[in-house]
Amino acid sequence: MYFLRGKTFLAPLLITFSGIDGAGKSTQIEKLRDHLTRQGLSVRILTFWDNVAVLSSMRSGFSRKVLQSDGTIGSPEKPANRNDKNTRSFPLMIGRSLLHIADVFRLRQIVRKERVAGSGGVIIFDRYIYDQLAALPMQHWLARAYARFVLSLAPRTDVSYLLDAVPEEARARKPEYPIDFMRQYRSSYLELRQLAPLSLISAGDPDSVHAAVVARLNAVVSDTPQTQLDSTVAA
Repeated sequence: MYFLRGKTFLAPLLITFSGIDGAGKSTQIEKLRDHLTRQGLSVRILTFWDNVAVLSSMRSGFSRKVLQSDGTIGSPEKPANRNDKNTRSFPLMIGRSLLHIADVFRLRQIVRKERVAGSGGVIIFDRYIYDQLAALPMQHWLARAYARFVLSLAPRTDVSYLLDAVPEEARARKPEYPIDFMRQYRSSYLELRQLAPLSLISAGDPDSVHAAVVARLNAVVSDTPQTQLDSTVAA
């Protein structure tokens, strides 16, 4: 059980952060965690790849050995040469599509367990199933139809942020993927907003983005009945 803006909630508040690489997700997650912790809330951060994705080690190994991805995290001082989600051959997309379905069922298990435990507090996901879907060519009707199906299985979130970023600026902060892919990736995220409950947060400096994140959270919590928050996820 926890108390936020005059309301008491029994189940954990489920928050997600999505966006292209270099959009500032890690920074905003830390800022929001500090903000909520100062209010006396317990906050748990889960990363989609480490805590949810099925066969993540095998998938990473495939990218390194078959796709020749260096698998490192890029920085301005040391650019990386990632080759994984940016490779969109048809056989790979079919394989990923099957894995994404496994991912969403694993996600359901994790969220259900947290809700049944009734430990309260806040769970923040660093990426969510939305990010897996955005790596697909969402401009294609078949990808959108598949996304609708996966989203129908995914646990409903309380607040889902999409941090927008200028691809060139994001790549300068985190040089890992070709700029053409970064532009396509951002476009897919924006297309996905038509299907998923993603709250777009405009690009800006870290403090102004954080202010927008908190404002959106306060608005959602103020407008959402307790009973709805207590039952946002079904088995």
